[in-house]
Amino acid sequence: MLLNNDIEPSCAYCRHGTDLGRSEFACIKRGIVHGYGYCGAFRYEATKRKPPVLPRVDFSKYSDDDFAL
Repeated sequence: MLLNNDIEPSCAYCRHGTDLGRSEFACIKRGIVHGYGYCGAFRYEATKRKPPVLPRVDFSKYSDDDFAL
């Protein structure tokens, strides 16, 4: 596992799955599966993980003086 050993297995980021959309995946081991499931053939693929979307910062409440040194 890359960087975090506490990653819960999911077909969404398994080496054997291909995203079909609508949280369905084509697995070369099990066929069409849902993204929240997994099986014994699970192999973690770090490049398939999507980072969480962070909320945008509202800069309108800050003035130019807040950013001056």
